Amino acid sequence: MIAIIDYGVGNIFSLYSSFKFIGKDVVLTNDERIINSCSHIILPGVGAFSDAKRKLDESGMAQVVKEQVKSGKPMMGICLGMQMLFDKSFEYGEHDGLGLIKGSVQPIADVIPKELKIPHIGWNSLDITKACPIFKYVKNGDHVYFVHSYWAADCEESTIATCEYGSQLTAAVAHENVYGCQFHPEKSGEVGLNILKAFCEV
Repeated sequence: MIAIIDYGVGNIFSLYSSFKFIGKDVVLTNDERIINSCSHIILPGVGAFSDAKRKLDESGMAQVVKEQVKSGKPMMGICLGMQMLFDKSFEYGEHDGLGLIKGSVQPIADVIPKELKIPHIGWNSLDITKACPIFKYVKNGDHVYFVHSYWAADCEESTIATCEYGSQLTAAVAHENVYGCQFHPEKSGEVGLNILKAFCEV
């Protein structure tokens, strides 16, 4: 069973439907007992970092996620959910993340040419920089769908894929049993479904 953490924000319906489409049992929950019984965890997220992290903390799910990761359970953060895996975010101030992966979340405006639009929206190819189980069914150059104005910086050790948008931006990360996708697998067609399928097999 796959647990999608429900804490009041997130790209939840599309994610839920994607797991159903690939034949996986999935539940949307903030019940710690149910999460304990699941084999894999998804941390979704859209919107502002500070608001999402506050809701994650207030719901008690931040601590649950940390405990589940410590137990060795595979966990994937998606979009803002990935950004919350890091130590800090500098989106409209400075905010603490979950501290599960070393690095910080910074504005893409600081590293891309001024003529490029923000947010970075649309399809972009993956430059896979390290072998990783979640890329079992995809190949270098496959396209996925992005929507973001901030990116994960100072995380070279955990970076497993980048994308080019005026600069090489972090597209995916992995550290031990923690995975993150800046792009939206649930909106990335067959490539995204294959990434979710591979994650379920970790």
